[in-house]
Amino acid sequence: MSTDLPASTQGDLWVSWTEYHRAIEELALLVHESGWKFDQVLCLARGGLRPGDVLSRIFDVPLAILSTSSYREQAGTTQGSLDIASSITMIRGPLAGRVLLVDDLVDSGVTLQKVQRHLSGAFPAVTEIKSAVIWYKECSVLRPDFFLQLLPHNPWIHQPFEQYDGLRAEQLAAWMKKGTNEAS
Repeated sequence: MSTDLPASTQGDLWVSWTEYHRAIEELALLVHESGWKFDQVLCLARGGLRPGDVLSRIFDVPLAILSTSSYREQAGTTQGSLDIASSITMIRGPLAGRVLLVDDLVDSGVTLQKVQRHLSGAFPAVTEIKSAVIWYKECSVLRPDFFLQLLPHNPWIHQPFEQYDGLRAEQLAAWMKKGTNEAS
């Protein structure tokens, strides 16, 4: 598969797989260097799944997953109303103690704000919530506790996994073959 990406501009930030993985590691380091200790990682699916998984592994704490969705309109490019799943998926006990809430980015800030409010009301055993994201758009109504990159021009972030958004199972064989030919 080709790794050539368009040049990033004030309106578009293009991120390769290598840059994406490195950013997650740098975010983990930032959280570590803060000295803040937490009991669980709660990632917001879908964007926070990969960062949440990596942080859960690096800090050796349980991973919980909460599904949220607001970018459904116009092939995922327009924010609509926010849906928050009625339950959290996790394997050990209830959500409690100090929780690191992880997502890939904070755009408007509405999702993080509403999820934090939801957690505070629905999980009284949670004593503290801090948020961690890779990208923080300046237009956000909420400043995350930990962020790797402040984006003052609020660009659209083109993440590497978006290549799968338009790919369907029946197209997979041809798509994989095309990627093999490009690598030659």
